[in-house]
Amino acid sequence: MIETDRYALVQRLLHWLIVILVLGVLGIGMTLGFLGFDGVKETFGGAATNALYAYHKTFGVMILALMILRLGLRVSLGAPPYRPPLTQSEHIASRAVHGLFYVALVAMPVIGWLATAAGGYPVEFFGWTLPGIIGKDQALSETLFFVHGVVGWAILGLIVLHVAGAMRHWLIKRDGVMARMSLLG
Repeated sequence: MIETDRYALVQRLLHWLIVILVLGVLGIGMTLGFLGFDGVKETFGGAATNALYAYHKTFGVMILALMILRLGLRVSLGAPPYRPPLTQSEHIASRAVHGLFYVALVAMPVIGWLATAAGGYPVEFFGWTLPGIIGKDQALSETLFFVHGVVGWAILGLIVLHVAGAMRHWLIKRDGVMARMSLLG
């Protein structure tokens, strides 16, 4: 596979960094969602609970910044061609999943930021408190946190579809699609 059949190295590095961060925030978010604040505090203690919330917010802000950078690079550098080309149904599925990923991974941290601010909680980034953007509104906060959770489940579903498609190309079709985003070779 020649280098033009792959994403640029910076695009591949961003992809995998965002993967790690997304898996981290989903894991923390599910823990917080299933157990709730009191359950997490009871299970892990107050300091660990505060740290989980701080990490969740920090990683969320990082994902937002990295996704904006990734979108800019996608527009400026484009995507390599598929060789061999995808079937029409594969192309539609690929574009849909990738497009939904981009939307969800930008919307998710924005919704979380707004929900946090509306709840009157600090929006933290590595110990700094960022502007809340909107004022306190408890009802809005609850609605936004609900939407934040729904988008989280949607992202999890997209991950399953994305990984299933990648495994199909790698293990069944063996068509080199996996090399487009690989850091190896």
